[in-house]
Amino acid sequence: MKVDLPEKLYYNIGEVAKAFGVNTSLIRFWEKEFDVIKPKKNTKGNRKFTSQDIKNFELIFHLVKERGFTLDGAKQHLRDNKKETLSKFDIIRKLKGIKAELKALKDSM
Repeated sequence: MKVDLPEKLYYNIGEVAKAFGVNTSLIRFWEKEFDVIKPKKNTKGNRKFTSQDIKNFELIFHLVKERGFTLDGAKQHLRDNKKETLSKFDIIRKLKGIKAELKALKDSM
């Protein structure tokens, strides 16, 4: 999944939900379930997600939605193999980006 968000310091929950195509309630739920998602909150209590939070959310989304892990399975996997999982996920994300670019080139010919 390619997440199209502009380069900013902080993203609000609506932007994140729209980028991933999910409800804001799912983001709030995963925030409670996974310790790696820690958005900052302003005085009103609005969540402000950093780019690191987005990367962590991408990884969780990949494990749960694309690979079919349960929430407990994803938590365990992240706990046991975080570095290995991150490196594999980065490679997969780069390859998917290359594939999309090649498809775009093919379609333009």
